[in-house]
Amino acid sequence: MSKESTLNLFRRLEQLNGIGAALSRERDIDRLLENILEAAKTITGADGGTLYSVTEDQSALKFEILRTDSLGINLGGTTGSPVDLPILPLRTPAGVPNDSLVAVHAAFHDRTVNIADAYSAEGFDFAGTRAFDARTGYRSRSFLTVPMKNHDRELIGVLQLINAQDPETGQVVPFSQADQSLAESLASQAAIALTNRLLVSQLERLFESFVSLINLAIDEKSPYTGGHCQRVPALTMMLAEAAHAVQDGPLASFRMTDRDRYELKMAGLLHDCGKITTPVHVVDKATKLQTLCDRIDLVDTRFEVLKRDAELAALRRQLALRPIVNSAAEDRVHQSLQQELWALDADREFLRTANQGTEAMDGAEQDRVRDIGSQRHWRNPQGVQTSFLTAEEVENLTIRSGTLTQAERDVINHHIVATNRMLEKLPWPRHLKNVPEYAGGHHERMDGRGYPKGLTREQMSLQARMIGIADVFEALTAADRPYKSGMSLSQALGIMEKMRTGGHIDPDLFDVFVSQGVPQRYAQEFLNPAQADV
Repeated sequence: MSKESTLNLFRRLEQLNGIGAALSRERDIDRLLENILEAAKTITGADGGTLYSVTEDQSALKFEILRTDSLGINLGGTTGSPVDLPILPLRTPAGVPNDSLVAVHAAFHDRTVNIADAYSAEGFDFAGTRAFDARTGYRSRSFLTVPMKNHDRELIGVLQLINAQDPETGQVVPFSQADQSLAESLASQAAIALTNRLLVSQLERLFESFVSLINLAIDEKSPYTGGHCQRVPALTMMLAEAAHAVQDGPLASFRMTDRDRYELKMAGLLHDCGKITTPVHVVDKATKLQTLCDRIDLVDTRFEVLKRDAELAALRRQLALRPIVNSAAEDRVHQSLQQELWALDADREFLRTANQGTEAMDGAEQDRVRDIGSQRHWRNPQGVQTSFLTAEEVENLTIRSGTLTQAERDVINHHIVATNRMLEKLPWPRHLKNVPEYAGGHHERMDGRGYPKGLTREQMSLQARMIGIADVFEALTAADRPYKSGMSLSQALGIMEKMRTGGHIDPDLFDVFVSQGVPQRYAQEFLNPAQADV
């Protein structure tokens, strides 16, 4: 071997080492496949090539990447143009190896096939190659086909290179033994890199499936929180991309890699995983008296009992006037009964309205509930005269705003404590180590008055603050809550502007949220058209 050839071989070996290192760093499967084929073409001087993968059932090879430089053919991978060619079965219908196809032969017998000229090669069917040449004017000559197997010697693909070119003349020449050795080394490194990437992808899919399983469990408990668990991460990513895109202002330096995006997406999906521990009757409490059912019907029944008692008492008083005919006295009894019935109906309607919790109660309204509960009495099923409302019913019906008592709010708020406990116990890999902090901070406030840890803005990551804004906006605009209708964009943004100035949400992120049109993009995808009034 001449000195020049030796130097060239060393140069190609160094190139091979660099390629192996680059392949091990690539995370995107399509880009990795492209890099494998391009590296093999470069290191062997090939004009074109094809990369095949094995179908999931291990029965055939399918085209992943197809390149021919001299024809400008660039299909598959990240191009967005798939290789529209049929798969290559590994066996014939009779069940024997499909050895007439060179790629299948190399895969089935685990050996490299080096052909100097396809047109004179024996034992292989190159009819498809000849048809391609006739259609394009190309001349497919030298072929180098290398099987790719993982560490368990399982076939994962085939690398096929076409038309080696002399570096000086550009003429098509056979692939040399050095070319074959380098291609085999590259195929081995590429198989390791591809296997590792596939294993990581499988683990990621498994992890995402567990996340989906948790959200499905929450969804099965409550369809309201289920939608929330899907919309918040979507809105979070919209805000994150908007912050990533800004070129000036306080967030000009914020940038995300693909790993950063994946980490934030996972945090968004898991931000309410602790709700799996929250009793469904609290999560879905649509009225103040609702538990497993709305107990306002029980209160209605008591009113009917009181009305019946009033009617019976009036009839008894009227009968007591008999046999003396005293129509005036009977009229007075009747009028008194009508007033009592009217008062009962008025109190019943008041309690039904109070039970909805749609408007805040003032002190007078709360006192009226207490008066009805204590001053009116009814005979219970045991025949005992008792207060019309129980202490627990009075507590619920006098809730100032909303439908939850303080104890129930504490139960709801506990979900974020449960979320933190659940996420902090997991052995997160390095690229997901921030998920607990991102997910666990969405109920904190910028002024330190949030929960569960009372963190201030400076103590929170930007990503946790993003999920906080997404969580609030989704809750305000959601139309699938049992206790309210979804607000319009203008209403929600008006409330959030007050939260911004009140130290609840991050002001810089909210400015980006509004200025970059995130609410409008979210509305197009998730809200009713009537809500998009901005």
